[in-house]
Amino acid sequence: MPKNMHFNTQHPVFGAHACLTLGFPGARGGMDLERCLPPNQQILVALETADAPGEYEALPFIEAESHKELMRFISDHGEIWPHSAKRLTPWALEDVQRDFRLATDSWQAGDLRFTLYSPIGDVPDPANGDTTALVEALTPAVWAEVFVDNRKGHSSRRVAVGMSGLDPYRGLRQVAGDDGLVGIAEGAHLGILTREPDAWVGMGMDWRDILGEIEPASRTYALGSLGAICATVPAGEARTLRFAFCFFKAGQITTGIDTQYYYTRYFNSLEAVAQRALDDFDVAVERCFTANKRLDESGLSDDQRFIIASATRSYVFSTQLLENDGKPLWIVNEGEFNMMNTLDLVADHSLYEMQHHPWTIRNVLDLYADRYCYEDEVASPDAPDRKYKAISFPHDMGVAGAFSRPGHSSYERPDLTGCFSYMTMEELLNWVLTAGLYFTATNDSSWIVSRADLLEHCLGSMEVRDHPDDSQRIGVMRQDSSRCRSGREITTYDCLDHSLGQASGNTYLASKTWAASLILERLLGLLDRTDAARRARLQAERCASTVVSVTRPDGRIPALVGGQSQGVLTTVVEGLAYAWFGGVREKLSLDGPYADYLKALGRHFTEHAMRTDTCIAKDGSWRITSSNANTFPAKIYVCQFVAERILSLPVEKESRVNDAANVAAITHPEHSYWCWSEQIKDGIVYAAKYYPRGVTSNVWLHRN
Repeated sequence: MPKNMHFNTQHPVFGAHACLTLGFPGARGGMDLERCLPPNQQILVALETADAPGEYEALPFIEAESHKELMRFISDHGEIWPHSAKRLTPWALEDVQRDFRLATDSWQAGDLRFTLYSPIGDVPDPANGDTTALVEALTPAVWAEVFVDNRKGHSSRRVAVGMSGLDPYRGLRQVAGDDGLVGIAEGAHLGILTREPDAWVGMGMDWRDILGEIEPASRTYALGSLGAICATVPAGEARTLRFAFCFFKAGQITTGIDTQYYYTRYFNSLEAVAQRALDDFDVAVERCFTANKRLDESGLSDDQRFIIASATRSYVFSTQLLENDGKPLWIVNEGEFNMMNTLDLVADHSLYEMQHHPWTIRNVLDLYADRYCYEDEVASPDAPDRKYKAISFPHDMGVAGAFSRPGHSSYERPDLTGCFSYMTMEELLNWVLTAGLYFTATNDSSWIVSRADLLEHCLGSMEVRDHPDDSQRIGVMRQDSSRCRSGREITTYDCLDHSLGQASGNTYLASKTWAASLILERLLGLLDRTDAARRARLQAERCASTVVSVTRPDGRIPALVGGQSQGVLTTVVEGLAYAWFGGVREKLSLDGPYADYLKALGRHFTEHAMRTDTCIAKDGSWRITSSNANTFPAKIYVCQFVAERILSLPVEKESRVNDAANVAAITHPEHSYWCWSEQIKDGIVYAAKYYPRGVTSNVWLHRN
């Protein structure tokens, strides 16, 4: 565990854009359904003390006691009734122990242990007919156990699990059905439910009034924003109680394309979700233990395992499996920015998805191809009035549940040279790279046959964005899209500096171009498009040759092939990961046809990027560029893998220091409220909070 173990993390539900966020002290977590930030909800987990009946201790996820809600109902001279419980005190932080893993999270204080289970792992393709496994994966619930050890107690002790309300328009409600289901819910969307036989529900304006209630007739009281499920642990016994934190949202979920949650095929209410979750409790726990074991036995360091566990949870929270016209539709939302299927991130997420649910990659590729692929123009640098047709894909598919119109994103605008300009070449490459990852994971030959023309059009567009004249091509993008108008194209690093943000001549983008060209050579060759495969290989050769040719005598690779920038980049190696996972691993041999390119990258990385006056910060974390302290850890994870595993560079010590610095940043005592976050500046979470892209850290599992 890190030094500070009181950090927020998401306990996520696959495909439901839902989680229980918990860990940061106070009412700073809660049940998050599509909010993209911690809900600031109180979560009560309380136990009556052994030596003072009527007094309670709780995990530190509640607010201080207050009469403010009651005072809204009574006059200045009104009576504040005596509380049923004498005292409710959160355990001191130093008295709470935590065991955090990939799929489980447990807090221990006094005689109570609270454990959350959120299964993470493989998810079957809805088209393959394995309905049982699919329902297990899609059940929108987080499983919870409360263990109370009262074996040394001389009297029974009350235990409670509850929550405060979130929705100003819907109050809390009690669930008490004939089927034994008991719980507290808010509207029809979320709630905590159980089937413990002696459980009962209380509501009120102060936790103490619920915890100390002994009169059953008062338990129908329904005012107040607090609700809890209570049960009893007899003297001399230990007891484990099971709960399910459940989510359910029916009806239309998105606009632009009308969708509903795929899980509504199998569930018609919050209560139905709870019944299935409680029925499958043992199955869910076993799935969690399997996921934990796989990571625990990986041989990775404590920091690496922590990063994977934290970041993967943020990714899973961001996912939505929806249904449109009877077919699945997959979305990964972009953290606090909430853009949908951002194509920069699609390529990165695919490094994880290809291992666990590659069908989601195909789903996104197809939607980009069928709805969002657009045609633009590229001007000849020799004759600007002469235009050449090309294709590409937009930055994203929309934002906050609103699909953008075909061929357009929510993000991009013309006449800009920095943030919000077009990422035309970057996204073209990302689609190709992702296609390569998908085919490598599945060997789905029918899919590449169906996309053969598009793959060849992608190659043609890469060529023309280099130069319309084949004899003048250098394998690197140099021509901006007509969509930019008076502006220029940018990269995913648009917010860092102008050289790294500029697409034209960018050596970071060159590494992706090289990998995409090799992937196209492979795919087009398999499709018997021999000439196109030859052209793709030629682009890869040109790209590698160009980067080698612009490398300075001291081994430094400039950020731009024209040499205008003084910045040093770590990400000149990033594209190699996509070649590695995209089925062309043999091209990465240090004795192969691209040895000069690979050796140039390795020398640049060790002699220039791995220096404290360039890309190593004071805390030992790695920067994307020497010219900006803001760094993207998810991208650094990929570069670490490339440096250590692909290029076999002696940077393991620097990598482990970077890992420790990253853990310190995402568990910072003040800033760990935001769970895993992508942009970190001088050791502090800066932006891109609650973010999914850190799932790239899973590439470390393939270091052997």
